Amino acid sequence: MIVTKLKIRTEGDPCLRIKSEQVKQIGAPERMLVDSMLKTMYAVDGVGLAAPQVGINKRIFIIDPGDGPIVFINAEIVSKEGMSDFDEGCLSVPGKTVKISRPEKVRVKFYDDQAIYQERTFSGLAARAVQHEIDHLNGRLILDYVLDGTGILKEKVVK
Repeated sequence: MIVTKLKIRTEGDPCLRIKSEQVKQIGAPERMLVDSMLKTMYAVDGVGLAAPQVGINKRIFIIDPGDGPIVFINAEIVSKEGMSDFDEGCLSVPGKTVKISRPEKVRVKFYDDQAIYQERTFSGLAARAVQHEIDHLNGRLILDYVLDGTGILKEKVVK
């Protein structure tokens, strides 16, 4: 199997604004996509990556908040707890961060890349990454939080 690094789509690409479709079947093509997404995310030191960010409008995303990768297919948040603010960056919005208030803990139901159903609770960075990537699946970017008045835009300082 050949795993290739994919091109990350950036702000202005229409693919990032489309609501992604449910995955009907999880097989070899989906696992190959996940492998390529992992290679891409790790190459740019990302914490998460959603399929729309690489031009595929399917409900697939990955995160690695520091303790190994987790694959999410057709993920849905079933409960939320608490709130906290954090400056979020995005691979599709380079050079900018947005201070966003999100739930601190989320319970998520999803399938992994082996088609195994899971329901897990995430907190901290993992919870934030899950919510960020689900935004991508729904055609939402971090800049939308600025536009709707709930986020504060910050330019990244490059040293």
